[in-house]
This record gives sequence, structure tokens and C-alpha cells, in this order.
Amino acid sequence: MKFGLALSLIIAITMCFAPSSVVEAKRSSSFLLLENVPGFLPSPSGDSIRFTPLTIEDGALVKTYQEVSWRSSNRKVATVDNKGTVTLTGKPGRTFIHATHGSSSDRIAIHVTPKKGVTLIQEKGPQYDVIETLLDQMTLEEKIGQMMMPDFRTWNGQNVVEMLPEIEQMVKEYHLGGVILFRENVVETEQIIHLVNDYQDAAEKLGLLITIDQEGGIVTRLQNGTDLPGNMALGATRSEGLASQAGTVIGRELQSLGINMNLAPVLDVNNNPDNPVIGVRSFSENPELVGQLGVAYTKGLQSTGVAATAKHFPGHGDTDVDSHLGLPEVPHDRARLDEVELAPFRQAMAEGIDAIMTAHVTFPAIDDTKVISEKDGSLISLPATLSEKVLTDLMRDDLGFEGVIITDAMNMNAISDHFGPTDAVIRSINAGADIILMPVGLQTVFPAVVEAVENGEISEERVNEAVKRILTLKLNRGILKTDSSTSIDEQIAEAERVIGSDDHRQIEQQIAEQSITVIKNEQDTLPLSVEEDDYVVVVGSTYSENLAAAFEDASVQTEHILLSSNQSSLTAEQQDLVEGASAIIIASHSANIAGRSPSHPHMQLYVSLSESADQPVVAVAIRNPYDIMAYPSVPAYIAQYGFRDASFRASVRTIVGDLTPSGQLPVTIPTIEGDVMFEYGHGLSW
Repeated sequence: MKFGLALSLIIAITMCFAPSSVVEAKRSSSFLLLENVPGFLPSPSGDSIRFTPLTIEDGALVKTYQEVSWRSSNRKVATVDNKGTVTLTGKPGRTFIHATHGSSSDRIAIHVTPKKGVTLIQEKGPQYDVIETLLDQMTLEEKIGQMMMPDFRTWNGQNVVEMLPEIEQMVKEYHLGGVILFRENVVETEQIIHLVNDYQDAAEKLGLLITIDQEGGIVTRLQNGTDLPGNMALGATRSEGLASQAGTVIGRELQSLGINMNLAPVLDVNNNPDNPVIGVRSFSENPELVGQLGVAYTKGLQSTGVAATAKHFPGHGDTDVDSHLGLPEVPHDRARLDEVELAPFRQAMAEGIDAIMTAHVTFPAIDDTKVISEKDGSLISLPATLSEKVLTDLMRDDLGFEGVIITDAMNMNAISDHFGPTDAVIRSINAGADIILMPVGLQTVFPAVVEAVENGEISEERVNEAVKRILTLKLNRGILKTDSSTSIDEQIAEAERVIGSDDHRQIEQQIAEQSITVIKNEQDTLPLSVEEDDYVVVVGSTYSENLAAAFEDASVQTEHILLSSNQSSLTAEQQDLVEGASAIIIASHSANIAGRSPSHPHMQLYVSLSESADQPVVAVAIRNPYDIMAYPSVPAYIAQYGFRDASFRASVRTIVGDLTPSGQLPVTIPTIEGDVMFEYGHGLSW
């Protein structure tokens, strides 16, 4: 079942002329029901269907709820209220739902039978080809604007938390199709709703895509939302149900704020322990598990009306370079790519994902084109974001993806180091990208792209294809201008009810608790038995204070030793704390290969503690599960896959025996030499 299809009713969309015996309603091309648009996928809920009236005028598309009257021709089959919500009575038969706006009207038929269930019978006519109508009414500048998605993270050195006149002017001047928000922009509920509404008000004709990276786990932007443990934690649970709930929680919170597109989920297959940028953002090293959980997450997210974006195509998992900093390469042949990297994306495409983000990564087996780097004049391979062979030949023609292609941020070093800002955007559009995320220097890039179309460097056909997909996404997700009378205060109240709700926190904790993976437990070190008068000592650096706080919250007396950046041994005072503790808890955190190197001072200290302590030693891998590669002699080792509070609580509950661990490794942990230390799927319990 496709993501946009109804979950609770069987809906068959057919096209037909109304019977000649029925008097035709008066229609105008400026007013119609969205559900009559070919290809639109309505989303009924239970025994109700909500219809959406639209007006189109001078290139503006508006959801029009004011001054619309509704009527059902057969109330025995269905009734309709003054907001366009149809309630089915459960009786078989046919009714026409009429919507009238001024002197214009439209209708749609509902046919109910015991065998086929509910069938919506669309009206037919050229007025329903909304996308073509809009395209015909748009200027070239308006079309190019739909393809641009800049960020306004800061302005004159200050975080943008409210609409500024300069930004409002840019939204209008460049006819922007969307913007991306960052953590600096989304501080608290009331502020976010005001900012998002002001962005939508600034858009003169078409609704804006308001996007964000709210993956869950280590990549979250909302400062007051439900963080969730993240994808690799979900991978450790092996639960599609929890993955779907995670997507739903994120979607509900974003939707309540007016944020309508999420740059998630990550569908990269993390089969390289040295990957510095993906890591726990991935569900697993197993492409099948990545696909299963990624699709479940997406179904949950898109069920809330928020658009989902799979990233980073064709795959960023098997790299050891961060594309924010350099230009990575995936050297594998096509057969391997089909089996591993492409598999989750293929599955997401088959299930109807809205959009796919490109990777600033080279794939010489797909495109061996060499170009001259502007950085140093050297020959480099063409990144996927700029490659027609990747975006058009592979993604469109071979894999058959019809949704929106969005680039990764164009200000990342993998692109900006080697290509000029305008050159990169033109290459990307010609390669097949529909949305350009965070172009460098919008004021320069925008007119350059317009000129490139006018002089034939970019075909207008390519632009029209991109804009059609963007407008289709906006129609399917209801991202339109609206005359809704819902007040800001009502929006704020609803968002405050949804964001961080008890239900959402419960799901967050459930994921965390089912993800905790006990990887090593020599001599039954775990669970610990800590007497009331005893204390544990937590030793670590980044996020170690969070683990110590979680022990204290669990009523365990706790001392905390915060290591300095290059500390490889304990001070005399710290040594006394360690010797007096009933157990030593190593709070291990690494984000890259350097952080978990055996030569890193902290890792050397953890080896010393593991091998010399008389009392039990337990290590908690706060982020990446691979840290034990640097201190394999530790007696007990737990992976929690992220630094959110729910995961710290779950780790402590496991350590003290209040929680029976059930997590399984979603990745293989190798030795430093490259052998297998712990296999994929490993996980201990008691």
C-alpha cells in the first residue's frame, strides 16, 4: 500500500463523466475540489472524508474554506458539514458532494457498495489539470524560485527567530518555493509558529515547503520536541512498529508547528565503522533492515501529512570522509551497489516516498566523469549531486523514481571547495535535481540560473519537469496558501498539547529501553548490585555528566570524574574516588575514528581502568557502538546508540537490573586488525 493511500477505507479513484440525467453543476476553472485533480490521493479517516476546495487565479493556488457552502445530494449515504468533512452513514448508494463558492461550484461523487466499499468518482475536464494551469500562469522567475530552498539561520550575526523585513523581501523577490530551518531558528513553540506563519504569509502565491532535519537521535533541531533515541537504536530493537511510531511522533510534532517537510529518514547503510558523518544516524549495516525500518518510519511520518525525504542517494554509508568537510568516494561496482547501497532506496521508492536527497559523494562505477577542481586544479570525479548519470539515468530511468529530488546542502565543502556556486547549481539542475538546498549566494545564483535558462544552458523543459514535481508534492501534502480562520492562539494551544506529550515520551522511552544492547558481560558483571551506602564513579568526557545524572536520578549515589581533553591518567584525588567506589562506569563517547583510536588518551585510560581495577568495570558506549575496539579487555560493555536522556535512563536501568536487555547489534564490531569481535545480531540478556 502506498504511503498516501487511505489506511482505513478501500478507496478506488476512477475518472468518468457524470450521467447525462444529472444536471451539471456550474463550474469555473478558478474554483474546484482538490480531490478531482487527477492523481491526487485523498486520505479518509474512519468513516469520514475531508474535501479541499481550491481557487486558482494569476498563478496563486489557495485552499479556500471561507464562504464555501456544502451539500450532499443523498443524505442517506453521507452528510457533509460546513468545513467539507463528509461522514458516511454506512448505507449503500451514491451521493454527490457539492461545494459552492460565490457563483462557482464543483462536485464529486461517492459510491458505496457492500463489496467494493467506498469509491470516489472524480469529475473530468481540463480545469482539473491544476499543475499545467499553474505552470502556464507562472513566469520563468517564479518557476526558478520554486526550485530554491535557502536557509536563514542567522542574519547580521544574530539567530533568526522572527521574520525580518529583509528576509520577507527575499521570499517575495525570489518567489521562493521553500526554506529550511535549523536549531537556531526553532527555540520554543509559540516562537516557531509565529515564524512559520510569517514565512507562509510572505509567500505571495504558493505555499512554502518548510523543511527541517528532525531525524531523531543525534540530529534533531527542535529544542523542545521529543528527541527520540535515533535510527541505530531503532535498528537494535528490530521493531518496524517502533520505527513507525517514531516517524509518527516526529511527524505530529512537526505538523503541529506548520513544518511540512522533514529531511529524514537516513537510508544509508552504515557498513563502515570509520564513517564520521553517518554512524548511528543509520539504522544498520544490513540493507534489508535499513529498508524495512526506513519504510516503517516513512509510513509513520507521511501518515501525519508531513513529507518524508530519504537520504543520501545513492548511499553515504561506506565512506570514511565527511562530505561537510571533503569529497568522499564509494568505489564499489554496480552489482555491489544494487545489493547494498541502493536496496533501501529502491524499497522506499516502491512504497511511495515523497522525496530523495542526493549525496555529495562520488560513484566512479556509475559516473567516471572527471572535472577540474576550482580548489587546486586537480582532476576529480563528479559528485552524485551533479551527475546526470546518477540522478537521471539511475534514479529516474533505471529505478523509476517520480518524486522530488532535492540536493544536500550546496554549501558543504564536498561541493563548495571544487565548484563555483553558480556552476554547481546549474550542473545540479541539468543533472536532474528539482530543489536546490542552501545555494551559496542566492542573490547571485538566482539571476544566473534565470539567465542559463534564457540562453539555453538549462532547458525550460527541465525546469518545468522540476516545478511539476514540486507542485505535485505540495498538492499531495496540502502545502498550499489558505484562507483558514484558525487563529495563531489555537495553533499554539494544539502544538503545546502535542509536542513532548506523555504519549510521545512513553514511545521515546520504550524505544530506548528495547534498544539497549549488552555486548559483553564477563563473570556476570551485570547487573550490578549497589548497596545503599555505596557509590559508583562515572569516568568520561563528553556527555558523561548525563550518565552520572541518570544514576543519581535512579537513587544511586554517584561521583563523577570529568576528563580533560588529553587526560590519559587520573589525578591523585580522582584515583581516591575510583578506589572508594563499588563500581566503575566508563562513559565512552566517540564520533569518529580518531576518537576511538587506541592511541587516544581517554581510550588509554579506559584500558588502564579495565585491566587494573579490583571492582566491577562497566563501559557504556554513549554514541557509536565501536568504542570497545580501543579497550577490548573491559569486562562489561553496553551500547545505547545516542546521547538523549531516555537512552541514559535505559542504560542505568539495565546496569542496576531494573531492565532486562533485549537489543541486538545492528552492526558488526570488528577488531582493530579487521577481524570480527562481535557479530551483527549479537546481544546478551539475563
